[in-house]
Amino acid sequence: MASTRLPGKPLADIAGKPMIVHMLDRGREADIGPVAVACGDPEIADAVRAAGGQAVLTDPSLPSGSDRVHAALAELDPDRTHDVVVNLQGDFPTLDPAGLRLVVTPLADPNVDIGTLVVPIRDEIEATTVSFVKAACAFEDGQTIAPALYFSRQPIPWGLGPRWHHVGIYAYRRAVLDRYVALPPSPLERREQLEQLRALENGMRIACARMEHGPFGVDTAEDLERARALLAASA
Repeated sequence: MASTRLPGKPLADIAGKPMIVHMLDRGREADIGPVAVACGDPEIADAVRAAGGQAVLTDPSLPSGSDRVHAALAELDPDRTHDVVVNLQGDFPTLDPAGLRLVVTPLADPNVDIGTLVVPIRDEIEATTVSFVKAACAFEDGQTIAPALYFSRQPIPWGLGPRWHHVGIYAYRRAVLDRYVALPPSPLERREQLEQLRALENGMRIACARMEHGPFGVDTAEDLERARALLAASA
């Protein structure tokens, strides 16, 4: 609720629903497992419960989304019934639910610890914008999954060929998430301000599933108006 660029954004109205309820709906529509909202504000929990969803209040001082997911899991699933969890951001209301089904596919390989998503970078503006995170990965012809070698705010890799914009949705193996949150922030994580680098620096394997079009995050008033227009048109 304390977003500096868009205060109160989880409850911002989009086509008659708070944004967080749209995210709850996207999770349900993916139909890959139970959906819960981990939140640090009672107002968000109230909105989720009013929409028939499950909400868990977590400590607002937790440093990352991964920590919030881990804390919520401890309350929701203490018996560890589920061995995979998807961390979906709360500000992607235009997400295609197929993306949530796609993000778990890298985990079909038992050697992969974390699955995530990438979409093609379309132009140099996107490639050089530091808020758009780039993934160093390469897909052979016909491949839809590739290992992630690095993530950066800079345009990587160098040379001719496709470049990939990282979509910050993760599928974690439960034991990997336990290990991840117990580790201190790593040097490259601190330098790039990208928490996924902690996993790579500690030997965890991340694999990317490619999709052609990704959601956009709602961070500003302009983003919110764009989301309202898109979801009103699809209603």
